[in-house]
Amino acid sequence: MPDPTRPSDPPLTRRRTVGRDGVELSVLDAGEGFPVVLAHGFPELAYSWRHQIPALAARGNRVLAPDQRGYGRSTRPEAVEEYDILHLTGDLLGLLDDIGEDRAVFVGHDWGAMVVWQLAVMAPERVAGVVGMSVPFLPRAPMPPTQLMRQVMGDSFFYMLYFQQPGVADADLGRDPATTMTRMLAGLTKVGRADAAASAALADDGRGFVDRLPEPDGLPDWLTRDELDHYIEEFTRTGFTGGINWYRNLDRNWELTAHLSGATVDVPAMFIGGRDDPVLAMSPPSVMEGWLTDDRGTVLIDGAGHWVQQEKPDQVNAALVDFVDAVRGDRA
Repeated sequence: MPDPTRPSDPPLTRRRTVGRDGVELSVLDAGEGFPVVLAHGFPELAYSWRHQIPALAARGNRVLAPDQRGYGRSTRPEAVEEYDILHLTGDLLGLLDDIGEDRAVFVGHDWGAMVVWQLAVMAPERVAGVVGMSVPFLPRAPMPPTQLMRQVMGDSFFYMLYFQQPGVADADLGRDPATTMTRMLAGLTKVGRADAAASAALADDGRGFVDRLPEPDGLPDWLTRDELDHYIEEFTRTGFTGGINWYRNLDRNWELTAHLSGATVDVPAMFIGGRDDPVLAMSPPSVMEGWLTDDRGTVLIDGAGHWVQQEKPDQVNAALVDFVDAVRGDRA
C-alpha cells in the first residue's frame, strides 16, 4: 500500500505500508535489485538511515528501511509480548516476503543489530549477509539477562533494568520528548563527555533516565536542527513505550531462543562501530571471537560515537557498499 512520501524522507525513496500479522510497517523503499534491509535501534526511526539508503540504492540494491514495530508511522501493539524476538525478526522477513525475495543482506544498528544477529542464527537460509552496528553479536547468556544484569550491577542504576518497570520509563522519556531526544542524540557525542557522565549515570540516587543524560551545549556538526526536530516531532506523537517494550522482552527472548544455545553466525558477517561509543565499553567487538564463522572484519570509525551511521555516513557507506558488493559477488 503506498504511503505519502514525507518531506524528511530521502530523495527518490518510496514510502509504503507493509502489512504482516496484524501490524502495518511503514517502510522506506528505494532502488531496484539485490535486497538490503536496514533495521534501526532505540530511540530511532527508518529516518536514521537517510544517508545510507541513497548510497546503497545507487549500487543496484533494493533498500528497505522500516519504522520498526512500536516506532514512527508503524503500528504500536499494546501487548508487551508482541515485541519479542520472534515478532521482530518475523517483521523483517515479512518485508522480503512482500517483495517476493528469499534472501537479503540485513543491517542493524543498536537494537536493530541484536535483531539481525538473531535472525542470522534463527533463519540463515534467508540471510545472505549480516552487518551489526554498535552492538556486536552476543552469545547466549548463562541465565536470564535481567538476572545477570542485577548480579553485575548490584545497587547501581542501569537503564535496561529501569526500563523493565511498566509505565515508569515511559513517563520519564515522554515527559518532554524534545529534551529526551536532544540529550540522547547530541548529549553523548563529544569525546570524553560520555566517559565523564558514565559514573554519575550509575549512581543510585533516585533520578530517572533522562536526568542522567548530559545537556549538550549545542548540536554536533552531523545533526541539523531540522533533523533533530523530525525525531522530536515523531516521538512527541508516538511516545516511547513501543521502543521500551523491546527491552521488556529480554528475558522472554532468552527463553524463546534456548534451542540456539551455542549457535554460531555462519553467514558472511561484519561489525561497524564508533570508537567513542560507550556501548563498546560494555560489549566490545572481541566478544564475537570464535562466534562468526565467516567474519568479514570489524570497522571501528575514529571520531564516531553510538549514532555511527549518522555521525560518519561516508565511512559507514563505504564499508556497507563494499560488504554488500562482496556478498553479491559470492552469490554470482
